[in-house]
Amino acid sequence: MHTQQPTLATRFAGSTRVLRSDQPLTEDQMQRVAPSIFAAGKHASRSGRYAYIPTADVLRGLRAEGFEPFMVARGVSRIAGKTGYTKHMVRLRHAAQARSRPEANEIILINSHDGASSYQLLAGAFRFVCCNGLVVGDVVDDIRIPHRGNVRDEVIQGAVRVLDRFDAVDASVDAMKALTLAPAQEQAFAAAALALRYGPPQEGQPPAPITARQLTQPRRAEDMGASLWSSFQRVQENTLRGGLTGRSANGRRMHTRPVGSIDRSVSLNRALWVLAEAMRRLAG
Repeated sequence: MHTQQPTLATRFAGSTRVLRSDQPLTEDQMQRVAPSIFAAGKHASRSGRYAYIPTADVLRGLRAEGFEPFMVARGVSRIAGKTGYTKHMVRLRHAAQARSRPEANEIILINSHDGASSYQLLAGAFRFVCCNGLVVGDVVDDIRIPHRGNVRDEVIQGAVRVLDRFDAVDASVDAMKALTLAPAQEQAFAAAALALRYGPPQEGQPPAPITARQLTQPRRAEDMGASLWSSFQRVQENTLRGGLTGRSANGRRMHTRPVGSIDRSVSLNRALWVLAEAMRRLAG
């Protein structure tokens, strides 16, 4: 019998390595990208109160409950001896989530074994057409689970709680799709996103290397449209993935870099979603 092979996309963004597939990732695939998921123990800096439950065991428990990993990312550490314990992120989908929409709801699991992170569960959305991974803002509350007690079961219970809130995520997405932005509103949204990425403009400081208008430019035909959702997708992808032509502080031609770290990617992604929700309330 012929076994279909998953389509894999591996990329490096600064200090982070990312692997995404259109089919569930195997443990071997995840281990090659993020060995800290399978760390043999906690980092030596952790005390006896730190309950070591490897992320791999938690993922196996989540698989048994119908959650499958489709993306993995891991950061690196410049501190000697911490490479095998660094922060990692896994994006999972539940089997009950039928692919009837152009987006998939995802649960984002973040952890480390060096004390840099507790177990964190966040709501996310994945847009198939551009392989764009979003982080939901304030629609669903984050869940944080310290490395104490029965971590494995608490993470599984937390994932189910996030899963139960995906109706609210779908409603938020549908409301953004239903709202048409005027050109001035889109530019205001992009200007606010530019300030989130590079800081607000200040007298005596160099301007951002690109303009707000560049953030609104589509990368593919499917990105066209005047809805808030379409504008949000264009701005989010251009902000996070980089690659836009601009000018450095000394006036030299350059290309913007992708957002590299897991923490910065999550925080900026979340802030853009909150910004889009604020625009929906104001414009709607």
